[in-house]
Amino acid sequence: MDFEIGAILAGRVTGITKFGAFVTIAPGKSGLVHISEIANTYVSDVSTHLEQGQDVTVKIIGIDDSGRLNLSIKAASPESKPDQSSESRPPRESMRDRGHDRAPVRAPSRPSQRTPQKPAEPVEPPSFEDKLKRFMQDSNSKMSDIKQYSDKKGARRRGR
Repeated sequence: MDFEIGAILAGRVTGITKFGAFVTIAPGKSGLVHISEIANTYVSDVSTHLEQGQDVTVKIIGIDDSGRLNLSIKAASPESKPDQSSESRPPRESMRDRGHDRAPVRAPSRPSQRTPQKPAEPVEPPSFEDKLKRFMQDSNSKMSDIKQYSDKKGARRRGR
């Protein structure tokens, strides 16, 4: 059976790992659903969304040179399809493309009781002196961290 990118198929979860789930879509043919392709929300643990033996609908989003299938559950679900065409939006640049490491995503905290909020007062931009003071504090903090690290590293090399 030939598989094409964009095909939507039914499959069964055969294995769960910390980075995704393996789904069998035909006898002897399976693919990986990466953790980022499981749901439209942040997924910290695959087993909270999927379980072994569960039937799922997947979309083939890629086939590598070795013939391995890259699958997506969120692309196959009807609620993931945007109202507008994706061509009208500019492509998103990933954190890695910009040279940044990925920061953990955290859910916003909610207050236990609703408190009435005052309208926000306009905030003046910080002055040059304030910016300089903040920069110097950050710089001094970073320099002391670097010094501590290098002191510890040097002590290990000298055999102390």
